[in-house]
Amino acid sequence: MSDNSGVTVYVTSYCAYCEMAKRHLRKLGVHYETIDVTRDAQKRMELVQKTGMRTVPQIFIGDTSIGGYTDMAKLDRDGELKPMLVAAGLMPA
Repeated sequence: MSDNSGVTVYVTSYCAYCEMAKRHLRKLGVHYETIDVTRDAQKRMELVQKTGMRTVPQIFIGDTSIGGYTDMAKLDRDGELKPMLVAAGLMPA
């Protein structure tokens, strides 16, 4: 991750859940960086080292992993995502 203060989404080019995660963040008005691991073994290993998982998407707020799309959607439904984004300075209160 190049910027530890923003949202980073690890993706592959063929992942429907990755697209849904990016669409959800755009809907919230949150800027994010994507790291495409489709053909990048080094980036994929970075992801595995950070999360212990190879699946995508993997979403980070700063250095904190919040899981994949379904995890992020649940955080949003439960009212927990926006406070995390506000606390990180990524969206207005």
